[in-house]
Amino acid sequence: MDYQKYLDLVIEFVKSNAQNVIVAFLILVIGLWVTKRIVNVTRKLMGKRGVDVTLQTFLGDLLGWGLKILVFISAISQLGVETTSFIAILGAAGLAVGLALQGSLANFAGGALIMIFKPFKVGDLIEAQGEIGVVKEIQIFVTKIISPGNKLVIIPNGILSNGNIKNYTEEGKLRVDLTFGVGYDEDIKKTKEVLLNVMLNNPKVLKDPAPSVNVSELADSSVNFAVRPWATPDNYWDVYFGIMEEGKYALDKAGIEIPYPHQVEIKK
Repeated sequence: MDYQKYLDLVIEFVKSNAQNVIVAFLILVIGLWVTKRIVNVTRKLMGKRGVDVTLQTFLGDLLGWGLKILVFISAISQLGVETTSFIAILGAAGLAVGLALQGSLANFAGGALIMIFKPFKVGDLIEAQGEIGVVKEIQIFVTKIISPGNKLVIIPNGILSNGNIKNYTEEGKLRVDLTFGVGYDEDIKKTKEVLLNVMLNNPKVLKDPAPSVNVSELADSSVNFAVRPWATPDNYWDVYFGIMEEGKYALDKAGIEIPYPHQVEIKK
C-alpha cells in the first residue's frame, strides 16, 4: 500500500480545512473534559443520595458513553462528515450486535432491574433458581452467591430477575421448621413440654416470636410434632442442627421413645 499517498491526502485535507480541524479538535478535547466532570458530579450526587455503589458505577458508565458518542458525532460533523449516514450505520451495527448478544442484553437488563428495585442486597441470604446462599456480589450481567457449603454460585441476572426470589434476610427473622416423631404410647403433653424447654434453653432461639410445638400428623408408626423455633438468618443452621440434636438427647433423657424399625429374631 502507498502510505505516503494517503498521508499526503490527509495533510492536504488539514491544510484546506485547518479551521474546521481545529474546531473539531477543541470540541473533542473540551467535550471529553466536560463529560468527565458531568459523570463525576453525577456519581457524587448519587453517593449523597445513598444510591447503591454498583448502580452508581452502572449509571455513571452509561451516562459517560452516551455523552462521549455525542461529542464524537459533534466533532466529525464539524469536519463535514454526514452524521445522518454515520448514525444510520451506527444504528445498524448496534442492531446486529444486539441480535448476536440477546442473552447478554437480557442479563444486562436484568442486572439493571435488580439494581433499581433492589429485591436483595449484598450480604442477604436468598433462594433463587434452585440455589440458596449469601449474596457476595451483584454485577451487571451476573449475581454471585456463596452457598452453605462455601461454594461460589454464579446466576445470570436475566433469569434471576424473571424468577421467584426468596429473601430470608429482609425481615430479620426466620422460622426453622423441624419435625419430631414419637411413639403412640408416649404422653403428648409431656413430649410438647420437653421439646419446648429445649428451644427455650437455646440462646440462639428468638423469644419473639415465641417458639411452638404442635401435633402435626398421626402417621403410621408415630405421632409427629411440628417444632417451630425462630432465629436470625445468621443463626438459622445453628438453630436447625442444634435443636435437632438437643431434642433427641432430651427425649431420650425423658424416656420418650422415638420409633424406629426393629428386627425381631424368631426362634425355631
